[in-house]
Amino acid sequence: MTEIPENLQPENWHRYFAIYANNAAWNMSESLENVLNHTELLDAAHASAWHWRVAGATINQMRSTMLLALIHSRMNMGPSAWRYAETMKKYFIEIAKTPDWELAFVYAIHAWAALACGKIDEYKASYLKARSCLEAIQDPEDRAVVMKTFNLIPNI
Repeated sequence: MTEIPENLQPENWHRYFAIYANNAAWNMSESLENVLNHTELLDAAHASAWHWRVAGATINQMRSTMLLALIHSRMNMGPSAWRYAETMKKYFIEIAKTPDWELAFVYAIHAWAALACGKIDEYKASYLKARSCLEAIQDPEDRAVVMKTFNLIPNI
């Protein structure tokens, strides 16, 4: 763990640890091939979500829900992955200003959660929508970030 800044005030601790755990979980999720028994990944995702519930706005909480959906999907935890995915999808679809890159993440992770839960029709629909959203991303750097996760999704 990196050293905590000396000037970090207690009221900012939750935000600091939410960001730290979020970044750790995303980095691990993009780099680990086999995550099934990787409890550090699961712990980091849940730690991030807990800290965002205390210190974050709704957008932060929903992004941490998206991360939980991803990690639970990757770990074949189908029912919980599906619950998280449905929650975050509903939120991001109903927001008019969801950026193109985030919409691609929504559908990609929703597809993976559907697959983890055995919902093949939902998987196919979300996977195709994710592919369409990926093509619509304007910024090549944003597309590259989403592709790191999208390329890990099994394509059945």
